[in-house]
Amino acid sequence: MESPTSAASRVDFYGFLDRMRRPEAAGLFRSIKSFLASLSLEEPSAEADGARVQAFFAEMEAAIRGHPLWADATHQEIDHALEGLEKYIMTKLFDRTFVASPEDAAADAEVSDKIGLLQRFVRPHHLDIPKVLNNEASWLIAVKELQKINSFKSPWEKLLCMMSCCQVINNLLLNVSMTNDRTPSGADEFLPILIYITIKANPPQLHSNLKFVQLFRRETKLVSEVEYYLTNLISAKMFIINVNGHSLSMEESEFQKHMESATLGTQMSVAGPSSPQGLATSTRGLQKQIDAEAGSRFPFMDSETENLTPAELKQLHGLYRKTVSRYTLLSKALRKLSIDEDQLLASVDDS
Repeated sequence: MESPTSAASRVDFYGFLDRMRRPEAAGLFRSIKSFLASLSLEEPSAEADGARVQAFFAEMEAAIRGHPLWADATHQEIDHALEGLEKYIMTKLFDRTFVASPEDAAADAEVSDKIGLLQRFVRPHHLDIPKVLNNEASWLIAVKELQKINSFKSPWEKLLCMMSCCQVINNLLLNVSMTNDRTPSGADEFLPILIYITIKANPPQLHSNLKFVQLFRRETKLVSEVEYYLTNLISAKMFIINVNGHSLSMEESEFQKHMESATLGTQMSVAGPSSPQGLATSTRGLQKQIDAEAGSRFPFMDSETENLTPAELKQLHGLYRKTVSRYTLLSKALRKLSIDEDQLLASVDDS
């Protein structure tokens, strides 16, 4: 798989620019400048912009194929010119077309926040990934490829990051099948691993990157293997958005407990440092709040046991069960944050 930073990619772009500087290309260059200028007069709209850009790409492809500068060009040379054209156009239009609306920004935040929670408890077995396919080295490479996606501004370069990630997974499946003499299960094994890699990577602005590629990558190029990988990554995103207990092979109640614990852990991480010493300051305020609310939340703190009525004993038992449940969830959250519970409590007492 070609890298977005490879020599071939640079040749495509700079070769295109070099030809556009020649006097013979003046007409093509004017067409490009005119298109960019006309688009700037319109209100930004991702779908409408996508349709206009695709129509312009088709128009320019016909013009380039019939132009004297490419009269003797091979199919590959013309394709290189079109890749250079796409990168030039979309780099110029990037600020207008990427994260084009508040809705896109909100969708990016929703996906990223959901992945941030899932990262705290989802493991390969939750996605029914066989142990024989657990390969942290390969997974790390795939994660790094997917995380590069925001380093580039052209649809093709962003798509190359997605493709590289997917091909690492595909190579893993092929290697395991050859080594263990097993038949690959195709999408049945590929998609769960891609979902897990996406969760581990939490690639920036995933929604907007996928939308950008769908709308502005030349339509004639979104076919075959490219289409398959892109469709699977879109499916991974949708899985994450709609995830529930059944999706992760667990009871819904267990899933909700994990999500609550992850949410609490995230809130604690955002609130301050994760060390017991660093949490001392923030826990002072929490201790004051607990002390202030103790009278209403724990009405029997100063009561004598022999003075409690049967109804009050029943109420006390209910409060006990609620307290134990909350303590259990909090303990799990602290363990996930690698915080020692006893040291944390000691820091509160010392304050």
